[in-house]
Amino acid sequence: MITMGIDVGSITAKAALIKDGKLLSTKVIITGYNAKNAGETVFEKILTEAGLNPSQIRGIVATGYGRNSVTFAGKSITEITCHAAGANFLNPAVRSVIDIGGQDSKAIVLDEAGKVKDFAMNDKCAAGTGRFLEVMARALEVDINDFGSISLTADNPAKISSLCTVFAESEVISLIAKGEERRNIIAGIHESIGSRVAAMAGRLGLASPVMMTGGVAKNIGVVKALEVKTGKPIEVSEMAQLTGAIGAALMAMTL
Repeated sequence: MITMGIDVGSITAKAALIKDGKLLSTKVIITGYNAKNAGETVFEKILTEAGLNPSQIRGIVATGYGRNSVTFAGKSITEITCHAAGANFLNPAVRSVIDIGGQDSKAIVLDEAGKVKDFAMNDKCAAGTGRFLEVMARALEVDINDFGSISLTADNPAKISSLCTVFAESEVISLIAKGEERRNIIAGIHESIGSRVAAMAGRLGLASPVMMTGGVAKNIGVVKALEVKTGKPIEVSEMAQLTGAIGAALMAMTL
């Protein structure tokens, strides 16, 4: 049996195929301005690359902020449930998940069976999300993919006091004008994110092991900042960005 999970986020759209309980194939594309088209495109691309046709897919579950635009899915399920399922698939020992995506962040505590026990999320403000980092990268004229490695070279992280994307950008521009080094500004941005997300996660009482999921997990600077702020080691799978899609594909097995 082959099932598919499609996770349409605000920045990227992801798809995963599960065959008989094992990960078969994955695909990531840029969402762009049309979530519906992104869902259809990632669906077509993963099937083509896997050499499959739609009739071979037993079930499809959509998740992510654009999940309701995936009209051909059999069901849509929240990111919280799907990231929990995906994290449990990647490492059954995981008891907490921190997911930082394009437009929100979540902390999830799992029970011994890998089911959601409790969660907290920030979906009212873009601060501390992928979009926030993109805005900061543009202000600093630095490739977002280099943010993590650059921040690790900082010797005196700058203080970013504002948690608002707009005001934080103004702070960054002011720091640039004062001659502050980019590496210290970037490290300060990561510390700000770490503090914000750790405070949210702390209300749940994170249990170890902790796994970080979502696209921001590729940023080693944010991961390190979170480890410091939470006081816990954080596991990052090479499939971190695809965790939601994997979880959705697993959920599709029950349709």
